[in-house]
This record gives sequence, structure tokens and C-alpha cells, in this order.
Amino acid sequence: MPIVSAPVVAQTSRSGQQVQLRRLLRGCQIVAFTPEEAHRVGSLLGASGTTDVIDAHVATLALDHEAIVITSDPGDLEHLSACLPTPIHIEPV
Repeated sequence: MPIVSAPVVAQTSRSGQQVQLRRLLRGCQIVAFTPEEAHRVGSLLGASGTTDVIDAHVATLALDHEAIVITSDPGDLEHLSACLPTPIHIEPV
């Protein structure tokens, strides 16, 4: 089952124009942004010198779940991946 960060769901829920994406999300496991995750994400942002909390959360989830990240923005995630103990697999779309 695909996993999705809860903040990603929040981003996609901003517009009613995202009907197809909302349908897709019904078949996904939504992973919460916990206080523990917040600290890990902050550490990754500090190590990478970046500021996108959602990208960093996606990167930590991919690391934890040994998941492939499918993204239209591979550059930022590749930079974050380089700062992780084990690089994550990123597939651009």
C-alpha cells in the first residue's frame, strides 16, 4: 500500500480541483506528522540547509519504510537524500 505524509494530504486538500488525487489518496496509508517526526525533520533540514518541511518529512518516511518516492520535484529530495544515513530511492514523474 502506498504511504503518504499527512502534510502532503493537507497540501492537496487546499483546492477542490484535486478530485482525482483525492480518489487516489483513498487507497493510501496516511502517516501522521508526530512530535518525534518533527524533531527528525528539523534535524534533516538543519543538516541539509533547506527549509521545506514537507519534503523532509517525505524523505524521513521513505527512509523508515524503505519506500520509493515518486515526485515531480526530484532535485530537492535528492539533496535531502544525500544528508540521510542511507540514501532514498527517488523516481521523477
